[in-house]
Amino acid sequence: MMYVLIVFLPLLAALIAGFGARQLGDRGSQIVTSGAVSASAILSWVALFQVAFGSAPTTIELFTWINSGTFDVSWSLRVDSLTAVMLVVVNTVSALVHIYSIGYMSHDPHKPRFMSYLSLFTFAMLMLVTSDNFLQMYFGWEGVGLASYLLIGFWFNKPSANAASIKAFVVNRVGDFGFALGIMAIYLVFDSISFDTVFAAVPEKVGETFNFLGYEVDVITTIALLLFLGAMGKSAQLGLHTWLPDAMEGPTPVSALIHAATMVTAGVFMVARCSPIFEFSPTALAVVTVVGASTAFFAATVGLVQNDIKRVIAYSTCSQLGYMFFAIGVGAYPVAIFHLFTHAFFKALLFLGSGAVIHAVSDEQDMRKMGGLGKHIKITYAMMFIGTVALTGVPFFAGFYSKDAIIESAFMAGTDVGNYAFWCGIGAALMTAFYSWRLMFMTFHGKPRASKEVMSHVHESPNVMLIPLYVLAAGAIGAGFVFYEPMVGHGYKEFWGNAILLRESNTIMTDFHNIPSWVFWAPMIAMIAGFLLAFNMYIRRTDIPVQLAKTHSALYQFLLNKWYFDELYDVVFVRPARWIGSKLWTIGDGKIIDGLGPDGIAARVLDLAKRASMLQSGYLYHYAFAMMIGVAAFVSFFFLAGGGH
Repeated sequence: MMYVLIVFLPLLAALIAGFGARQLGDRGSQIVTSGAVSASAILSWVALFQVAFGSAPTTIELFTWINSGTFDVSWSLRVDSLTAVMLVVVNTVSALVHIYSIGYMSHDPHKPRFMSYLSLFTFAMLMLVTSDNFLQMYFGWEGVGLASYLLIGFWFNKPSANAASIKAFVVNRVGDFGFALGIMAIYLVFDSISFDTVFAAVPEKVGETFNFLGYEVDVITTIALLLFLGAMGKSAQLGLHTWLPDAMEGPTPVSALIHAATMVTAGVFMVARCSPIFEFSPTALAVVTVVGASTAFFAATVGLVQNDIKRVIAYSTCSQLGYMFFAIGVGAYPVAIFHLFTHAFFKALLFLGSGAVIHAVSDEQDMRKMGGLGKHIKITYAMMFIGTVALTGVPFFAGFYSKDAIIESAFMAGTDVGNYAFWCGIGAALMTAFYSWRLMFMTFHGKPRASKEVMSHVHESPNVMLIPLYVLAAGAIGAGFVFYEPMVGHGYKEFWGNAILLRESNTIMTDFHNIPSWVFWAPMIAMIAGFLLAFNMYIRRTDIPVQLAKTHSALYQFLLNKWYFDELYDVVFVRPARWIGSKLWTIGDGKIIDGLGPDGIAARVLDLAKRASMLQSGYLYHYAFAMMIGVAAFVSFFFLAGGGH
């Protein structure tokens, strides 16, 4: 019963707030949704201790969903250690975002709709993480896609918000198409889409191939790569990442919920859930490693020069997701989920903290128009400081334990792709420290660059917005050292149980504890170097950034324009599609279909009718003459047809 409540309370709240908005009013809808999700969050922590620490995984079958021939799908809730960790992440962050939104959205005229969307998103995410088969996971997968579309485009009067929501939806369709093909392939190969059945049968299919365009292609590798394509879209990996920064058009609580802690981690969760498939495909794991490492490095380079406070954190999220994927790629699935867990706290803290900053400076998001805010909003500054030290990997904060474990795992993999990931991780760590402290220094230090009018209105956020920050700050400080030993330490097998499969040949979880000392120090040195560089450029010598931008203008523009991915996609995909669409419309639809079809036939009938109407003169002798000709014609035809008899 507890697990059913965890999943369905947010759905119930979404329906009540959405359809009962007039009866409940703004305050009523906020209380219902916040209360329901908070109750789910508390129960999720109970579930974590019962399932993961008490070693009591369970599966609850609710009802039969589809039964057609051999295709038998039940609607079940699978609650094991992996699910329990995700329940805690999703519900805790969601509950705090709901509470925070009461203050942040206080001036919005559509509060019930917003709160309903938040709860709907939470339900869809819970369906995804509690799924017991691939179809149920796909339902949750598409559900969070729908909810993200609604939330990103919540301010539908803004053209930029509408464009961003459509972009997120379309780019995710590309990945989702791969995911759908992967699920179809799984059913074709295993005759089932139930996790237990499929995962148990994978070893028997190792080495099997099928013929594709004359090539013999490995079955397991193909399935793994199709699934990963879905993960690339949802988790904004290189190539399918373009939607994530634009999604910042949504209200800031949306950014914290979707793009920091929950939806974007769905891809990481899905690949970890499918560890019994990926473990048997070294090729797929190598691809995951390279894509993840490249994303971590790429997104960090773009984050260096962004001026929008939310976009800096968005690219940081993209980069951190890359870390999670290359941890999975080298076989360290528990380390990836551990970073997912800690990252949720400090990244949500940074997003909500940036929301408090935006709230304080009259909705300004450009850091070039901030500065000197530390003296005015001290609590927000302290919260952002905690989030920053956790993200950059300062010892004893959450990020230090999880991010360093990922870098160490990549090194100890001992493979070429592992080494590539290691050095990308070190480079990204340096850049992460730089852009994170750049954000702090530009926003809170130095002289105010905002107008006097804006500065006169700078104020601390209300308690309803600050209390969620305190809770997230506690997670950013303590989640690392509290959960390190059970999740990735020597007790990881007891914690994870059968939720994650590590083959006997995969010894990465013990190997990464025995690293050379220089590997331990490398991320810390990179972090310190990034901090000192940012301090020198944005506190001591504030003229350096401008000079560098002028001196290396080509590189600066390259990074500022996000490696020109959007422009490239515009040329390669958008313009040709638009041209084809316009031609299909004007020639195919207009000239051929309409011209030859309805318009053509209708025009001919009209033309004939006009000509026929000309015969209607209105004179009696004309009609008498026509009748005589008709009779003569009829008689002639009759005699001719009869052979003259």
